[in-house]
Amino acid sequence: MPTSPPSGPLGSPGTGVLVTGGGSGIGRAVAFALAEVGRPVAVWDLNGEGAEETATLCRERHGVATEWSVVDVADTRSAGEAVPRAEQALGTLGGFVHAAAVPGAMPVDLIDDELWDATLNVNLRAAAMISRLVIEPFRRAGPGSAAVLISSVEGLFGSSFLTAYCASKGGVLGVMRSIAHRFAAEGFRVNAVCPGAVDTPLLAPALGLPGFRQQLEERTPLHRVSDPDEIARPIRFLLSDEASFVTGTHLTVDGGLTSVTAI
Repeated sequence: MPTSPPSGPLGSPGTGVLVTGGGSGIGRAVAFALAEVGRPVAVWDLNGEGAEETATLCRERHGVATEWSVVDVADTRSAGEAVPRAEQALGTLGGFVHAAAVPGAMPVDLIDDELWDATLNVNLRAAAMISRLVIEPFRRAGPGSAAVLISSVEGLFGSSFLTAYCASKGGVLGVMRSIAHRFAAEGFRVNAVCPGAVDTPLLAPALGLPGFRQQLEERTPLHRVSDPDEIARPIRFLLSDEASFVTGTHLTVDGGLTSVTAI
């Protein structure tokens, strides 16, 4: 299939992008990065105040169309009702980023069914179900539509205290490969990003523990924790036409951590 020439900054195709978990952290940074290159954004979060603030700042700073909704991504019915609203508000929906996540920090001998299910439902099940929900909007937007599912370095390595989180993030990589294969013939791309330690609300409790930040920085070759913007920019690239031949793979953005060790 012939490719189209890039149509804007970073080859931005100009279609709208749905970002889950966009009220803070990596999701908010992704929304800002996309708006910066002129892409309309729909922001979902359980925190309505955060989602509204992200959408408002994108619109005021960059003049893009925005929409925000309070959505529990683990509730497929709620997500299914919100997708048409996003598409209508943005005009097209040709991008999807699943940034919503919960930590599920508990070793396997202590975790209960409720925490296991909650972690897998938000991190993994929602990634698959919302990907399913955006297929028809992607078909209307046309070839070049793309999704990025956020995994983690914990999806590549184990952690004794993050059994459910590791399972969910490893599963995201399998879901990503399967969806990428399924829809490549229609010109849709699906990839994943595996961040290392990022200074976000999700990691804040751990970073607040005595010595934990210092330990991470010492073990990371770049000797620091990432800013959310440093994860958002690679995601923006993967959604752009500059990455037109990149699908079914993952990009590790961890300051070199997994080149030498794991968290």
